[in-house]
Amino acid sequence: MAKKAVASLQKGEGKGHTKVIKMVKSEKTGAYTFREEIVPNEMAKEYFKK
Repeated sequence: MAKKAVASLQKGEGKGHTKVIKMVKSEKTGAYTFREEIVPNEMAKEYFKK
């Protein structure tokens, strides 16, 4: 499924967006999970500062 999402971003207006994946630690269990989001290219660095 990831291939389909990435392939659709490479056409047309999708080039202005980036798929970002951030590893987040759960406060309750201490386990890590991955959070995926599609953000505009300008916002990619700001996404990781949160």
